[in-house]
Parts: sequence; C-alpha cells; structure tokens
Amino acid sequence: MLLPGKDLRNNNQPLLETLSVNAKDRKYQVWERNPLSVPVWTEAVLIQKLNYIHENPVKAGLCKLPEEYVFSSAYFYETGEDNWGFMSHYLFD
Repeated sequence: MLLPGKDLRNNNQPLLETLSVNAKDRKYQVWERNPLSVPVWTEAVLIQKLNYIHENPVKAGLCKLPEEYVFSSAYFYETGEDNWGFMSHYLFD
C-alpha cells in the first residue's frame, strides 16, 4: 500500500502541485491553517463546542450517531469507555 503522498506523486502529479506551499516546515499542505480559536469561559460554552464537534461527522454523512464515528470522543462521552487509552472527561480533569 502506498502512502498518500507517494500515491499522489506517482499517480496524480497535477493534484499534488495544487497542494504545494512555500513554507519552511513543509512542501505540501492539504488543510488550511486557521484555528478559529474560541475562548471557552463557561461550562455551557464548553458543552456547546463539544456537541458541535461531535455532530460534525453526522452532518457530513459519515455516521448516523456521533458515537459511531471512530475518530471522535463522542463514544467515550456516551459510554465512558476509553478505546484510545488517553481520554479524560472535562468534568474530572
């Protein structure tokens, strides 16, 4: 199996060139770097942001329920099971 970068280099050079950036630490970039940081001053805001993040895969059609998306903390918050080995609940951290 080829790594994505090697696959693009070998099979889709035009697409790879569209990802080219003039950066010190990388030659290509897929995602736009724009963190849109939002201050989380209250627990209510934290919960709203966490729910928003958990609902994104559902809205994108990647799953029917947030806890079904394997790369989400939603399963942890729904079941309490830490499949990753490093999760911590915001109430107990």
